[in-house]
Amino acid sequence: MRALISVYDKTGLEQFAKDLIELGWEILSTGGSYRYLKEHGISVEEVSDYTKFPEIIGGRVKTLHPKIHGGILYRRGIDDDETKNLAIEGIDMVVNNLYPFEECLREGGEHPLLMDQIDIGGPAMIRAAAKNYMDVYILTDPKDYGKMIDILKSEKEDRFFRLQLAQKAFQKTSSYDGIIASYFNRVAEDDFPEILTKSYYKKKELRYGENPHQKAAYYEDLDPTKIHEIRVLQGKELSYNNINDIYSAVKINKEFKEICAVAVKHTNPCGIALGKNGADAFEKCRQADPESIFGGIVVINTEIDKKCANQLQKIFLEIVVAPAFHPEALEILSNKKNLRLIEIPDFHGISLPSPKIREVFNGVLVQEKDDQLFLDNEFKIVTNRRPSVEELEEALFAWRVVKNVASNGVVITKDRKTLGIGQGETKRSWAVEEAIERAGDDIQGGVFASDGFFFRDTMELLYKAGVKMIIQPGGSIKDQEVIDFANEHDMSIVFTSIRHFRH
Repeated sequence: MRALISVYDKTGLEQFAKDLIELGWEILSTGGSYRYLKEHGISVEEVSDYTKFPEIIGGRVKTLHPKIHGGILYRRGIDDDETKNLAIEGIDMVVNNLYPFEECLREGGEHPLLMDQIDIGGPAMIRAAAKNYMDVYILTDPKDYGKMIDILKSEKEDRFFRLQLAQKAFQKTSSYDGIIASYFNRVAEDDFPEILTKSYYKKKELRYGENPHQKAAYYEDLDPTKIHEIRVLQGKELSYNNINDIYSAVKINKEFKEICAVAVKHTNPCGIALGKNGADAFEKCRQADPESIFGGIVVINTEIDKKCANQLQKIFLEIVVAPAFHPEALEILSNKKNLRLIEIPDFHGISLPSPKIREVFNGVLVQEKDDQLFLDNEFKIVTNRRPSVEELEEALFAWRVVKNVASNGVVITKDRKTLGIGQGETKRSWAVEEAIERAGDDIQGGVFASDGFFFRDTMELLYKAGVKMIIQPGGSIKDQEVIDFANEHDMSIVFTSIRHFRH
């Protein structure tokens, strides 16, 4: 029996090779793997000696040879006469893992270096062995070495294990090519390539999905440029809904460079506020909706200090996310054992996924992320009453908020915090009524933002509630009606000329 070993990652290789030799296997190898095995006193034949053909082009061609691929691919009992006439001997096991393109990409390797890390012979051997898995073992993961040796020692055929190895092999080559293809798409600045390739690695299985009867797992993007360190400092394992909510809250928080606190329930914001520090931002966020925040998820984009921790521990929260936690804060919050604390050290450097992908029948929808506030970076004041600088700044805050609520969506804000949020309604005026009701008596002097245009009925509701400042996309055939109403009632309207639907 003969094994071909050619690996970049040599974890566990020495013992595995020794075990193979003890079981009577011969070993072929190339390049660094050959030198490694020789240095560890393991009997090994170099591939170039076996093929009688030297490595060429700086080692780029080593195993691309008929004696190698013929030995892997020939069908035992079918192609025996042909391979015998050609002096091709069987290769019964291929042990291979690939050049570290992913690692090089993560470390910011320049384009020429990345090109050198694209493995050619490795994927070819892996695919060949996986295709002929009934006759050839294909090992691409050092974690499988131990089980492989146990099976060989038992002398019992395990066809399902062969199938699992082949399954993993094709996953490896597919994901490897997918990362490279994604890199080339990025270099070519092609956001919508002819063929979209995405690869994910199963990080862990989850207890269940959105509901207890649904199975679920969390997969991490294999593109290392899209991975950010996330540390669970305290609390039980995150669920499907937890992860989804955390992403929603972080995405909203990323709208603001200022110190910001965001609270969400079921991926919907229930409070968003800016503050002088983390404690101030959180307190304003809590005041925005002191009932809905109960059992929610809070994301604060600055270090959680002692003062902020004291406020956080006063109410029941599921999760708190921040770029850092002061040791004093950790001590305070450690008293709430069920509170998950999540640290994202590079919080401000997080890049959100682009393009955005959503599954639909027969495929997926792909679009750019919604990161443009105004059309051509401008807005228009369309009423006789011109808003003050303070009103405009509040309107900008409200506009950033409303682009992150579910459509039909509206918000009312004041002093850089949400007073009322109406979202996910089939009729915009219903969303307006919800926001006004939730804002309560604080609404006087508040600013109203809508993710889409609206009509006179909305203006009447706002006027009766005491709202003077409005920001909305415009673009309706009834815009002039709305502007006329505002002029008659001394109200200000800003048109952004861009909408922000989120379905």
